[in-house]
This record gives sequence, structure tokens and C-alpha cells, in this order.
Amino acid sequence: MDHREEIREFLISRRAKITPQQAGLPAGSKRRVPGLRRSEVAALADVSVEYYAKVERGNLAGVSPGVLEAIARALQLDDAERAHLLHLAQTADGTDTLARPRRRAPAQWTAHPSLQWTLDAITAGPAFVGNGRMDLLAMNHLARAFYCDLPTAGQRPPNLARYAFLDPAAQRFYADWEQIADQTVAILRVQAGRDPHNRDLHDLVGELSTRSDAFRTRWAGHNVRLHGTGAKRYHHPVVGDLTLSWEGLEMIAAPGLALTIYTAEPGSPSEEGLRLLSSWSAIQKTASSTPPPTAG
Repeated sequence: MDHREEIREFLISRRAKITPQQAGLPAGSKRRVPGLRRSEVAALADVSVEYYAKVERGNLAGVSPGVLEAIARALQLDDAERAHLLHLAQTADGTDTLARPRRRAPAQWTAHPSLQWTLDAITAGPAFVGNGRMDLLAMNHLARAFYCDLPTAGQRPPNLARYAFLDPAAQRFYADWEQIADQTVAILRVQAGRDPHNRDLHDLVGELSTRSDAFRTRWAGHNVRLHGTGAKRYHHPVVGDLTLSWEGLEMIAAPGLALTIYTAEPGSPSEEGLRLLSSWSAIQKTASSTPPPTAG
């Protein structure tokens, strides 16, 4: 991904989303661009048109935090978009390597035994460790049962983004697939800003862009999203409909990775569904570990 092009397309896409009325400006007539003009953003951010044009061309190196914040206010960026703009500026300055801990490549990372013990101790809901490109790197037994449709063959870990866009089963599994698709792309966009030189992420985006029109269209939107908590609806192939809440926790011992835990409302049908899933998982595990009967 070309970094200047990434900055340019992100700022243009945000500028196109803000109408003059939303910015408190007169609409005027004969507007040739959707949203705000460059000159209007520059006026709102209190910088010269020439300076803002330089920024929008992708030159964020040396731009002060105060100017970045003024541009963020002018474009009415939310928290995720502000953070994304800051990450892009850090990379442009060459400070991202110093400012952020080094991300570990998924293929080089192995869960410490105590982490797997911790995951296995979570018995009421699916729990897993993932990275910014949405690889599932370690799971408890309920997470393996929950994501039973995800391909696990081969050397690479199962990936939720690849599943969402390339596996037809995903549109049955996610009750709100369109929303999940939007969120998935927005999460990968955030990661691209945080870790722009990650070859594995580049390869994943390239694969999805080539193989999925739905992904390619969303990727061009440059939307970003912070992913820390929420609720989702699923249709599990074994236990049926589930509505689960989740919390994502950054892992201090492994920068760039997060522990995600899914839970159901106490006393709800979804809680009963998770109990059934746990029982089914235990039966499957027992069946797979039982040696076949011998003849004679």
C-alpha cells in the first residue's frame, strides 16, 4: 500500500462525507465536489489552502499535533478516524517504529502454556487471542466449537476476514452479515494505519481485494473503526441462534494481540445455547480421542 496514496484517499473520503450545512457553512451553488472543498477545510482548520493541499496530497511529515487536531475537527472525525490519522502521521514522520512496540508475525508467535491454561479456564463462553489482521492464534474449546466452520487445514491460522468474505458459510453464520462485513474492513483499515509495512496484512488485503467484490468496494471507502466491545447475532450450525456480547482486551505481554471473550446474557436462550455448544464440543472431543475398536 502506497502511504501517500493512503493518506490522500482517506482525507478526500472524509472531506466528501461532510456537507457545508454540517460544517456550518453556506451551501452555495455550482458545487463540483461532494462534501467540502479544500478551501473550506483549510478555513475551518485555520491553515492556508496551500498547506492543507500539501497535507491532502499525502505529505504528513512534520505536521504538528495541533494542526492534525484542527484538521480532525474540521472533518468531524470520530475517535477511530482521529487515531487512524495520527497513525498515518507517525508513519509519515518515521516515528511509528519508535512509538509503537514491534508487532510479531503470526507465524512466529506461539501461545505460552499459561495463556492456553487461562483460555481453557474460561468455560462459559468462547475466548480467543487474535491479531490486527484477524487471525485466530489461540482458542479455548468453546471458541473452537463456536467457529467450527472456519478452515483449519494448512500452516496459516484461521482468519475471520478471509472467512467473512470468501466462505459462503459466513453469510449464514453472521445474522447481520452486511454489518459484520463493514466492521471487518474497518478493523483491517485501522491495522493498515498502525502497521503499514506488515507484509502479511498486505497479502491478505490483496487476496481479499482480488477475490471479493464486496471487500474491494468497502476497502475503497476508507472507513475505520475501534473494536473493543459490542454485541453480535449469529446462527450457529449446531445450536442455532445466539446473541452474544464481547469484550476485547489488549495483551500487555504480547503487543499487537488482543484477548476476546464472548458471553451471553444470564438466563437467556443464548446462555443455554452456549451450554449446549459446550456439551456438543465435549462429545466431539471424546469421540475424536477414542481409538477405533479392534477386530477380534
